[in-house]
Formats: sequence, structure tokens, C-alpha cells
Amino acid sequence: MRNEIVCAADGSGWTDTDRSAGAGDPPARAYAGVVKWFDVTRGFGFMVADDPSVGDILIHFSVLRLHGRRSVPEGARIECLAAPRERGLQATEILTIDLTNAVEPPVRVRASGDRVDPTALLESAGAFEPVQVKWFNRLKGYGFLIRASDNADVFVHMETLRRAGLGEVEPEQMLSARIVDGAKGPLAVLVQMAG
Repeated sequence: MRNEIVCAADGSGWTDTDRSAGAGDPPARAYAGVVKWFDVTRGFGFMVADDPSVGDILIHFSVLRLHGRRSVPEGARIECLAAPRERGLQATEILTIDLTNAVEPPVRVRASGDRVDPTALLESAGAFEPVQVKWFNRLKGYGFLIRASDNADVFVHMETLRRAGLGEVEPEQMLSARIVDGAKGPLAVLVQMAG
């Protein structure tokens, strides 16, 4: 029996075929690891297997249904069955989900005067300079860049990336950013693709 699963409605290419074990199908194996990220909007994410030789394992929201979930937070520990697919390993069944060390998305509280509008700081920002993505979590809505000049962490908000037309960034990706010294440290107020 074959059921087509479209893992991303945005056309990101994560389409795969979920198959019950049949003749010629590679068998699913048990893996354990930690959720690296999960995009609720797109319905999929990845976990990093405990065995470094395995690499990342795709988790589609459809395998979470039996656990009453449509997503899993970053840091959740998962045991799953996964099988090789065209673009790598994909979870075919989630065995356990441990949320002990999970980072749940923060509850958003709107407080006046608490948020900084990065566009208002453009005049005081320096020229574009090279930066590298350290990490970015879409659920949290922010991440950090690494400044090439001094290796300092630079805060970047999801809205800043959206204004630049960057829907997603990956660790070690090179960008250029205009940075200001904010109240809590360096803050990227404008970003663009490197080069």
C-alpha cells in the first residue's frame, strides 16, 4: 500500500512516499535523537540522531498524529523508526517523545516600549559587513549571527529576515548585515545575501 505524503506545501521539495514494508523496500530501523528544529507552518522538521554517522532525520507532522501532536519543539528527545528515502532518512513511526529538555515557543506578550523597531535604528547602523548564521529558530522567531570582524554574536529577529526576503537561513550560511549596538548587545537591523 502506498500513500503519497507531501511534506511541504510550499514546494520545498520534501515529497516522499510513505510505504508499509513490502518486498524490496528498505527496512525501517530504530533511532534516537534530539529535535533540531520543526517548522509548524510547513509541517516538518529534523532531529539529530545520537549516532553522528546517521545525520539528520526528517520528521513529518503526519507521524506525530498518534501522539496527539502536529509539531515537536526544539530539544525534544525522540525515539523513532526511520527508513531511507531519496533525500535521506525519514521517520516512519514515532515511538516516544520526551519533552523534559524541550524549548517550547515563548508566550508572546505585547508590552509597550519593550520591543525595538530595527528600522528606526537604520541611521545609526554601520555599513554592511560579513556575518555567518550561528543558529536561527523559526519557532522562537530569532537567532544569532557571528560577526566576521570579532566573532561576536549578533541578534537577528525573524522580521528582519522577512524584510530581506529571506524565509529561512541555515547554520554557517554567509550573509551581510548592518549592525547597531543595542541595549542588549549587537543587533542586525538589515540583512542581505552575501555577495
